[in-house]
Amino acid sequence: MLHRLKTTWFSNIRADVLAGITTVLALIPDSLAFAFIAGVNPMISIYSTICILVLISIFGGRPAMVSSTAGSMAVLMTALVAQHGVEYLFAATILTGILQFAMGALKMGRWMSFVPHSVITGFINSLAILIFLSQLRYFDGQSWQMYAMVGATLAIIYLFPRLTKAIPSPLVAVGVMTLAVFAGQMGLDTVGDVATIEPAIPMFHLPGIPLTWETLWILLPTAFSLAVVGYSETLLTQTIVDEMTEEKTSKDKELKGQGIANTVTGFFGGMAGCALIAESAINVKVGGRGRLSTLVAALALLLLVFVLEDVLNAIPMAALVGVMMMVCIEIFDWSYLRSIRSKPAAHTFIMLVTVAIVVVTHDLAIGVIVGVLLSALLYAYRSATRLDIRDEWNGEERVYRVSGQLFFVSSDKLMDRIDFNDEAPNVCLDLTASQVWDHTARKTLDKIVVRLEGKGKKVRVLQQAADSRASA
Repeated sequence: MLHRLKTTWFSNIRADVLAGITTVLALIPDSLAFAFIAGVNPMISIYSTICILVLISIFGGRPAMVSSTAGSMAVLMTALVAQHGVEYLFAATILTGILQFAMGALKMGRWMSFVPHSVITGFINSLAILIFLSQLRYFDGQSWQMYAMVGATLAIIYLFPRLTKAIPSPLVAVGVMTLAVFAGQMGLDTVGDVATIEPAIPMFHLPGIPLTWETLWILLPTAFSLAVVGYSETLLTQTIVDEMTEEKTSKDKELKGQGIANTVTGFFGGMAGCALIAESAINVKVGGRGRLSTLVAALALLLLVFVLEDVLNAIPMAALVGVMMMVCIEIFDWSYLRSIRSKPAAHTFIMLVTVAIVVVTHDLAIGVIVGVLLSALLYAYRSATRLDIRDEWNGEERVYRVSGQLFFVSSDKLMDRIDFNDEAPNVCLDLTASQVWDHTARKTLDKIVVRLEGKGKKVRVLQQAADSRASA
């Protein structure tokens, strides 16, 4: 127990602390933006981020993965907040957490194995594009100094590591740019100009809503949507972080952790959240590996809000935009583009469709679902075309040897290959090299047998043992 505690919390103290502090720089603009999307006070998003980070650090299944309020979930909250108010949002957050915990308890994490690599690549690339597009609004009406500061921020981020990697370069960049704005009085927007930061300790709070069945039916559609989107974005991010760190972690435990985090956050007047690939990528790339990194991120944000409020308000948005631009560059899968000619055309098509749908709808879940469905259809088509049927006469009976997958797409091909007017008195359907998958395929086999027997033929069906038991 002590060894495990040391490994997950204190085996990488210095790097985890610096990574957590650096991650906050990306969390600040995102938390503010997500509050505006949902139509709530920015402090609700900030406090939710702190609460989720603390709890996921303790209960989550994937150390160093950053969870917070999320744009994909904030979009789903807009209508509920506009029609019923924030108290219903708090209640929906609690219900979302309960549903996510149930998903983990039911071991639904294994469903992520059905998401192919082309969809994961599309998910990453579309998120990079969305983050880039979301930063463009900060350039509206700004002078050349805004562009210069963003460029300078990126220059420090990429050049400073040549001097030393002891301190994360994004942290250095934001510090230098904040001092530059303070000293030069450039008139650029700061965090304080974009949102009002008013520190207040969140207290335990029962949502002020009527406890009726009607209320439940109001909450359930939003909560279910939030749970599904949180499920998909969290586990996709976990898959990516597992690959980055070359570790395998429990998706079911992560779902339970997300459920606990969102449930408790709802009781403290917060909005639901999930894992974020951008912030998780920053955390891991600058050295974060343990649970301490995400806990430090929560404590750093808490410190900025309550103790260093003036420092937080003074941070120029241009510096934070520069950090987010770096995130876009880092998480976009450039290697896929470089090797795109060697990729199967169908996989590239699925990746591009996933990206297009997410960018147009701004909904990661819809893009992933469509990508998975396209992949399933592609697999079904390929399996159907690979069904091989050969017929031969062995002197006693007509034998149809079938190899491949028999299911609702391919079963008609077998029906078309059978010569029902053949004069052979005996027919054998040899399915020992085939797998019968579904009810449609079995019904097709039954129809073939009935039609052949109706022609006065004696029919023999050879199947694998499992198929024979299933058909019995």
